[in-house]
Amino acid sequence: MGKRAVARRKDSRGRPLRILPLGAALVVLSLGSGAALAHWQGRERPVTGVVQDTVQPLLPSSPSPEPADPEPRTTSSAPSRNRPPAAKPPAAKPPEKVKPPAKEKPPAKVPASGAGSFTTARGTGRPSGSGPLRRYRVQVENGVDIPAKDAAAEIEQILAHPRGWGAHGRGSFQLVESEADADFVIRIATPATADRLCGAQGLDTHGELNCETADGVVVNLRRWLLGSPTFAGTPAEYRHLIINHEIGHEIGIRRHLGCGGADRLAPVMMQQIKGLDGCRSNAWPYDEDGTYVTGPEL
Repeated sequence: MGKRAVARRKDSRGRPLRILPLGAALVVLSLGSGAALAHWQGRERPVTGVVQDTVQPLLPSSPSPEPADPEPRTTSSAPSRNRPPAAKPPAAKPPEKVKPPAKEKPPAKVPASGAGSFTTARGTGRPSGSGPLRRYRVQVENGVDIPAKDAAAEIEQILAHPRGWGAHGRGSFQLVESEADADFVIRIATPATADRLCGAQGLDTHGELNCETADGVVVNLRRWLLGSPTFAGTPAEYRHLIINHEIGHEIGIRRHLGCGGADRLAPVMMQQIKGLDGCRSNAWPYDEDGTYVTGPEL
């Protein structure tokens, strides 16, 4: 059979045009569309980390090449419109303010007088300090709103303090309940009762002062609860001075002391309620370094 002459179409340069099979033409069309779409997305909507709908090529064996970014990518602080903004870390809680310790509230009124009888703190404590042992009882006048056991516990702490008498060999102290076992007694009494007990020893306490008697110590309730206007500390700190001063008499220090110099600590054996004479109020026989705080004898 003779060959049939076939008219071939030519391009503008006179070269014959190549006719591609239908399948190959579709592949080219698909690849071109995907590249164009990726090119458009890369310029207008830079998206990373999310799944996009793309045109898949008809031939799985010929994957589409990755389109080159037409413009360099820049890091932006603005969140992508297709990605939710990162959650902000929870704001740190402001530090809680440290509350100062509650100040002791003085009673509205200190009773001027009481029943005249006393309740004794029950139980026996452990000895504290060093030196000759002295046993004591604690009593609180009936009708006074101070439990005897609470007063005894506070006095035990005062006598066991590292700046107290017992810490420096001047004596050791132990709370007892029995009168037969006690060397002396510490009584907390209303002003009228304190005046009566102190007056029996020839001492005039004027409803204000404490005293040391033949059988022990008498603490004026007004001073125990209210402190002293000449003392810089709290009523609780002034109670330290009361006990240390009167126990000083009990262990043999009979004479009162005066101020040892301007701006020095006042001796615990000074009658600080009558004035400081330039000294600083002080509730302890010894200073922080363990030195005995002294002054001229009066």
